[in-house]
Amino acid sequence: MSQVNVTINGEHIKAVEGMTILEAAREAGIFIPTLCHHGHLDAYGSCRLCVVEIGEGERKRVVASCLYHISEGLVVETETDKINNYRRIILNLLMHRWDNIPVILLEKYGAKNHSRFVDNMTYCILCGLCVRYCRDVKGANVLGFVGRGTIRQVVIFPNQAAKYCPTCCPKEMECLHYCPTGVISSQYYGSRPADGQKLPHAHPVCINDDVNILEILERVGHV
Repeated sequence: MSQVNVTINGEHIKAVEGMTILEAAREAGIFIPTLCHHGHLDAYGSCRLCVVEIGEGERKRVVASCLYHISEGLVVETETDKINNYRRIILNLLMHRWDNIPVILLEKYGAKNHSRFVDNMTYCILCGLCVRYCRDVKGANVLGFVGRGTIRQVVIFPNQAAKYCPTCCPKEMECLHYCPTGVISSQYYGSRPADGQKLPHAHPVCINDDVNILEILERVGHV
């Protein structure tokens, strides 16, 4: 494959054409933070921690480095004041969903727990890693997203779970290992439907503890 010349933080490097900025930077030993990127899955760009500035002078713009592909002569800055401020704000918000963000990131970007943000300690940072693994690798579509903005959440679709999960991962949920916050739990908001009631199409997934997938199906009335 052909190579292109790019400049990252003033360092001139050669990278394989078709790489993303994140891949080229990592190959060159340049740190760009991310919480939603995984080498076994296609890039998604949900956490936005990997944003960088590209271009020169007044023509600079901000892009997600995990999605933007390099080209000949591209100039990239990964640690400008604007970028670091973006990352600080993102981390400040995430701290109210997950209380175990890597300390090295909090200290590097000066993130602090601000009282003006409402706590929503679900331990889900909406990175989509579990959803993408279930959909793209396993082809099961047991997990998915519903809602937008502040009400967006990951859900489990009981009918799909009953069909695929017992044979996909009878002892432990494989998607659990893709979750950067540590675990995916079976605890659902609300109560189980009464006998004779139709199950809803999806149940919210709460991050809390690790349980057998069969217990999950039992809680939503499928076993």
